[in-house]
Amino acid sequence: MKPESFSGRQRSIEPWYLSYAMLGVSVAGALPILLPLAVGTQGTIADVGLVMAAFNLGGLASPLWGKLADRYRLHRVILAFGLLLSAISIALFPATSSLTSRAILALLQGTGAAAAATVANLFIVELHPEEEWDKRIGWLQSFYGGGQVIGLVLAGFLTTVSVRLGLLTTAGVTAVAFIPGWFMTPSLPRDRSHRPVLRHPARHAEVHAGSPQRFYHLPSISAIRRLLGLLFTPFGFFITAWLISFMGAAAFFSLYPVLMKTAYGVAPAAASVGFAVSAMLGLALYPLAGNWSARLGSVRLLQIGFGIRILAFLGFLSIGFANGTTHPGLALFNFLFIVLAWSLLSVAGTEMTSELSRSNEGEGLGLYNAATSIAGVLGAVLGGALADRFGYSAIQIFALISIGLGLVIVTLIPTVAQKESILENNIKVQG
Repeated sequence: MKPESFSGRQRSIEPWYLSYAMLGVSVAGALPILLPLAVGTQGTIADVGLVMAAFNLGGLASPLWGKLADRYRLHRVILAFGLLLSAISIALFPATSSLTSRAILALLQGTGAAAAATVANLFIVELHPEEEWDKRIGWLQSFYGGGQVIGLVLAGFLTTVSVRLGLLTTAGVTAVAFIPGWFMTPSLPRDRSHRPVLRHPARHAEVHAGSPQRFYHLPSISAIRRLLGLLFTPFGFFITAWLISFMGAAAFFSLYPVLMKTAYGVAPAAASVGFAVSAMLGLALYPLAGNWSARLGSVRLLQIGFGIRILAFLGFLSIGFANGTTHPGLALFNFLFIVLAWSLLSVAGTEMTSELSRSNEGEGLGLYNAATSIAGVLGAVLGGALADRFGYSAIQIFALISIGLGLVIVTLIPTVAQKESILENNIKVQG
């Protein structure tokens, strides 16, 4: 395979990608650091969990934005609205100390981010031939993932100055994203086009559900109802395992900067920069994860990803029992593997959804994305409540239990698939 030429890269990159790079700076990079720190200075750890849950909850509005975009061709309007809604909500956040007000503002931030992310891939698939989709979507994800790294580094610097200044700066970056989002995005055809299946994993360290890839396939009420009939199929087992296991990781990530500071003595600036380095290394791991999945199979790759996270959380638990605040370097080293495991899990999860969903891959991916969003909300609430009631070690124990259950359920999938195949063959013979 020949390396892509500079002119080839130019043809695959469009100016409006800058809008999503800046969205990555704020939503995926800066806010997961700054929001917990802002709430934690005046509230309890349970308050932090509730605010981060509200932020993740905004992602569940994505089906609404997708329907509006498809029906009324409002892609550019929805992108601009989402960016401005997020920017205004972030800017207002430092002006209030009420938990209710902060939860509402976090909800609006997540809703705006979901609105902007929902239409990202549509600007590509509705204007360009199919053979260009992979390359263009890859570059779009690179811009978003690169924005996340920049946002984490920026947040690390700003936490040494003022969290309030950090939030206002983040609001400014999100507002500036409106310029390429409004003036540089292409006009899409008036006729509604069929939404094709895109099997691209979210290629960035995903601390929440605010990814352009996460909101392309949208779950419908009818699809969720049909899921009830698939609970005891291989696909149902996988979705259950994914939901349960992601809750534990979401609990940890939602409280990340506060937890690292209080339980492990890692300063917010160091935690943020450590996250940025881990995210960069994770980006480099995606091509290898794809090769490993092809060689080992997606089930085995998912098991390996879960196994790595279990070992990492065991490490965190051990550090905590040995007076964790004296071992900040070990805590950051452990965290590296939690982030790197996401590269394996994201690739394996996307491929397993495509392999196991019976009739409609797009519908299956919608359910997979919905499970991720719901797990993000539940994990943040439960993580904050457990830490507030039992201490920070409860988060590690919760993560170990949830990921361990996910691993057990995933291990059962080949057996369930074999029994399902035997049953189908018997039905055919009897018929």
